[in-house]
Amino acid sequence: MKRILLVDDEKRMLDLLELYLVPHGYEVHKVRSGTEGLEELRIYSYDLVLLDIMMKDMDGMETCRRIRTFSKVPIIMLTAKDQKEDVIRGLKTGADDYITKPFDEEILIARIEALLRRENPQSSIQVNGLEWNSDTYELHFGNEEISLTPKEFQLLGLLLKHPNHVYDRNDLLDLVWGIQSDTGGRTIDSHVRHIREKIRRSGFPINDHLKTVWGVGYKWINK
Repeated sequence: MKRILLVDDEKRMLDLLELYLVPHGYEVHKVRSGTEGLEELRIYSYDLVLLDIMMKDMDGMETCRRIRTFSKVPIIMLTAKDQKEDVIRGLKTGADDYITKPFDEEILIARIEALLRRENPQSSIQVNGLEWNSDTYELHFGNEEISLTPKEFQLLGLLLKHPNHVYDRNDLLDLVWGIQSDTGGRTIDSHVRHIREKIRRSGFPINDHLKTVWGVGYKWINK
């Protein structure tokens, strides 16, 4: 069953989309802000996102831009804004498709099916025997399970999905803790230290992969 995340600040629209999608065999999860949508995608694996543009706390354009810093999940923007400039901006921001309201149910389903025929987002990553899986929310090295806190798991997953990309501490705070968090950069350092300690005990050579970029932040290297 394919999982779709619905992001819209109007409950009526969320309920309508659910009414359309569930009979077609989709599992849906509804959130009412861009911030909530980002949190969901950092923790759970989805096959597609339906994203409204005109939301109060964070509009769909900014939400889409932030999603694209850590995920390739297919995104369809749903909006009443139908000007050519808006469509172009949405697609350049990272959306895969753009549907204006009001929309036809059959066209929406067809667009979703077309996108889902593409490669699914990566939910399992393996590096030299270390396996991170967002579907089961587990980390293993060989036959040993490594227990991480939710934030440690999200932080590690973000780095694993983007090898060789240097993330500064502010980016990691935004992407893992959320843009409204008052958490400081030292929290990142503490979580990275705990990740290293836990994985090192399993025998995996974590220091060869999880690197500190002094004065900036962290990156993951595959060898």
